[in-house]
Amino acid sequence: MHTPEPDCCHELLGHVPMLADPEFAQFSQEIGIASLGVSDEDITKLSTVYWFTVEFGLCKEGASTKAYGAGLLSAYGELKFALSDEPEQRMFEPSVVAVQEYQDQTYQPIYYVTQSFEKAKAQMRQFVSNMNRPVQLRYNPFTQSIEVLENISTVGRLLKDVKNELDTLMSVCERLA
Repeated sequence: MHTPEPDCCHELLGHVPMLADPEFAQFSQEIGIASLGVSDEDITKLSTVYWFTVEFGLCKEGASTKAYGAGLLSAYGELKFALSDEPEQRMFEPSVVAVQEYQDQTYQPIYYVTQSFEKAKAQMRQFVSNMNRPVQLRYNPFTQSIEVLENISTVGRLLKDVKNELDTLMSVCERLA
């Protein structure tokens, strides 16, 4: 069973393999970035979505349902339970998930299933876009820092960087064609 206490096995067996996947790591990171500058109510909603995805999420792969949540990957009993017919499995919808109550003393009675990480990321971006925040933030992978997009010169610099990346990709495409 999942334990709410810090657990090396949970971190190594649950989080590390998933965070090695760039698509999943970006999903997890975007939830964290979304929490910056929002209300306490929105932070609670984001932490609940985190619980039902990063910790206890399920994902479709063809006709099968697979676990990707670290709380499942590091707890064999709950993993077996989550993939059985006993708990309720609902489709992932962030606005619904965000207000779902959860507990950490026993297995979850409800798990949320996404069709793909790509779809989950798109759904989360839409959900987060409706939150009231004073500024727009962006992770800069080159400086490994959070940037505040607060004025036209910052946005202009970002657009220039994006254009340079697109030029590089176009050059590669032309060479490969």
